[in-house]
Amino acid sequence: EDENRVNDTLVKLARKHDVKLVGTNNTYYQNQEDANAHDILLCVKDGEKQATPIGRGRGYRYGLPNQEYYFKSSDEMKALFKDLPDAISNTQDILDKIEAFQLARDVLLPAFDIPDEFKHEEDLVAGGKRGENAYLRHLVYEGAKKRYGDPLSEEVTERLDFELSVIENTGYPGYFLIVEDFIREARNMDVSVGPGRGSAAGSVAAYCLWITNIDPMKYDLLFERFLNPDRISMPDIDIDFDDEGRSRVMDYVIKKYGANQVAQIITYGTMAAKSSIRDTARVLDLPLFDADRIAKLIPNMSKLNKIFGLDEKALAGKFRSEELEKVNQLLNISEGSDLEAETVNTARALEGSVRNTGIHACGVIITPDDITKFVPVSVAKDSDLYVTQFDNSVVESAGLLKMDF
Repeated sequence: EDENRVNDTLVKLARKHDVKLVGTNNTYYQNQEDANAHDILLCVKDGEKQATPIGRGRGYRYGLPNQEYYFKSSDEMKALFKDLPDAISNTQDILDKIEAFQLARDVLLPAFDIPDEFKHEEDLVAGGKRGENAYLRHLVYEGAKKRYGDPLSEEVTERLDFELSVIENTGYPGYFLIVEDFIREARNMDVSVGPGRGSAAGSVAAYCLWITNIDPMKYDLLFERFLNPDRISMPDIDIDFDDEGRSRVMDYVIKKYGANQVAQIITYGTMAAKSSIRDTARVLDLPLFDADRIAKLIPNMSKLNKIFGLDEKALAGKFRSEELEKVNQLLNISEGSDLEAETVNTARALEGSVRNTGIHACGVIITPDDITKFVPVSVAKDSDLYVTQFDNSVVESAGLLKMDF
């Protein structure tokens, strides 16, 4: 009734002020039969029992008033708005205004402040990197003289020129300058820095910048494993700092680039098979003992929907005899009509749903301008920084510079 009153008021205002109406339906789940599973998910989020009545105030819980919040078909929406046909035809206006875009883009590196003598006029006009390449070459060769002695051997010079040409052609001089800068600052602050690991240890340039401390020439390590001219991808240097010093390095990065340009990376925790059983059981008020017993019927690393999607022969081929016996018990429970069956079948619907969010242990994003221009952000209760709403696998596709501290 409240919704109808609101809609009547909106229609009157639209007609009065000649504003177009658009028919919409809030969508929180795909199909109408998912309504109950969604309600249980809301209860999981709030730590409530489903039996608690929906309403406001003490003794009530949050919930949706009906089961109409699913993705309705065109015909269903037309029927709902049959008295306001323009509310449906106006959706085409919105569709016509939608601009398609690609998430993937070239990496967005922050502008690194290089000394004036290395700056080039054309860089300022065209956003080029001649100055960054020249400054990086200078730092690398100065470091090489300390690492390998002066004059440098032909072998070292040849290797450095090759690496620097690849770095220049792939467009990543700024990445090395950024990493060199905060590692140097970390050492100035007496923060312990790891010697380097992974493919970055194959870079002589990184060794000469004191980013790594292992001599690739001595151990015949390949630069191409780190940055390959035939397969251009973002270089990835994992940097190890001691536990206490890490936050001081973070503070330095925030101060240098600005709190509005630095963020941590979100992680999404999803409901696994056993946790979906236990969460659903808690909401439906199935005794803990029974919930544990059912959860233990699921073989480790198995998914409910995988189990229920296999026929008898495939199940026998996938599981050992003792596991198969438990799986068959689980299947039998699901075919019942009691609370245990409801728990198993609802858990199947909820499996894989996002249960909570966290923060990537070491991933840090640095952007060239205000981060909200490039990626949606949120705040997290255990972080003073912004947190990206794209997780680890997506931030790199979106062209964001990711550092692993």
